[in-house]
Amino acid sequence: MKRFGGRLSLASVICVAVLGTGVMAWAAEPIVLGVPTSLGFLEGKESLRAVKMAVEEINATGGVMVGDEKRPFAVESLDIRDAAPGVPVPDALLGIEKIILEKKPAALLVGPFRSEALLAAMDLIAKHRVPMLGTIAMSPASEAKIKEKPAKYKYIFRLCLNAKYLVKYLAGSMAFIKERFGFDKVYILNQDVAWARKTAEITTQVYFDKAGWTVVGHEAFPTGTTDFSSALMKVRAKGAQVILPIFDMPQSGILVKQWNGMKVPAVMAGFISPLAGPGAWKTFDEKIGGAVNCNFEMGSAISSEKMEQSVEFLDAYEKRWGEPIQAGHGPAPSYESVYVLKEAIERAGSLAPDAVVEELEKTNRTGVMGQIHFDEGHQAVYDINPKTAAVAAVFQWTSDGGRTLVFPPELAAGEIQLPEGLKPAK
Repeated sequence: MKRFGGRLSLASVICVAVLGTGVMAWAAEPIVLGVPTSLGFLEGKESLRAVKMAVEEINATGGVMVGDEKRPFAVESLDIRDAAPGVPVPDALLGIEKIILEKKPAALLVGPFRSEALLAAMDLIAKHRVPMLGTIAMSPASEAKIKEKPAKYKYIFRLCLNAKYLVKYLAGSMAFIKERFGFDKVYILNQDVAWARKTAEITTQVYFDKAGWTVVGHEAFPTGTTDFSSALMKVRAKGAQVILPIFDMPQSGILVKQWNGMKVPAVMAGFISPLAGPGAWKTFDEKIGGAVNCNFEMGSAISSEKMEQSVEFLDAYEKRWGEPIQAGHGPAPSYESVYVLKEAIERAGSLAPDAVVEELEKTNRTGVMGQIHFDEGHQAVYDINPKTAAVAAVFQWTSDGGRTLVFPPELAAGEIQLPEGLKPAK
């Protein structure tokens, strides 16, 4: 029987899951996992699916050993809509508290989409003492609060890439481009939300200002913006060789279409969430060729043949749900969060929150994203070597709709191709 990462094959999972209902119902009480997030957005929707897939796999093998009893996981989700324009943070908090009080979860997975909502929810989570393994919100401000008051905020962990590590990958990409082509003029375009603003700010401070680059322009765009042409004209006028975009809103793919249509002679290299998955090629009318995009976590929408579990995860997801992962942020860490939690519960032999947290802190697991372990701020550690840390990846869309990994060098399958009209500076 084929196994996926040491687990039962998907076909066996589904078979056992079906047999495990009705007549062969579970005798043990389920362990409830709460998933409060923005389910109307791609990252939230696919992260919930990834959680459900991991739960099916675990339940098919008998469930979770809690002391001397095996118990199944059960998933309860709620759309807190925190990513939607105009939805106030207090509304998201009401949703989080609702799922805690009504469903009594042993842990929360995925969690808020926006960092503003996560930061506001930290006191609520501490009050109810529910471990949370977040996989979307990215601001490192949550880690600072954990480090400042570890006893209070110890229940909060993050498995996804945070803004600090995104900066590391963006800066690494920029350094790679500078070394390869001699470019040193950049125009920054970012979404006007906390994580994107902070990413742009930190990238400028820790890299561009110190590495000989000139930031020739910097603009922020409200969520929902659909026209970027005026900014692209400024890019051309100011002679930028590189455009650094930082967006997660669905409309941000239009930026790349307009860049291609206007034939702006600058490398588009950064992070645009809607460009992550294979479906983006059709969604944006086959006009995104040449864009270089950072994928937040290996396994979220893209895999590397050098990381077998990432390939197997994407294949299993597509077989289970009938379509490939499109989100470059969220699904892989959401899937892994279920296994990280399972292993922590089994080591603790208990569902007691403090006991589970103590074991979560000891996590050292090889998974879809690489080697998973947490730092003192309960952030999963990311680097460029999957044998020692979790990894992200940077790819370039090709002219025929393919995606080629170009960074880090350990995972690269090709080199960055320049747009028409742009020549190396050296």
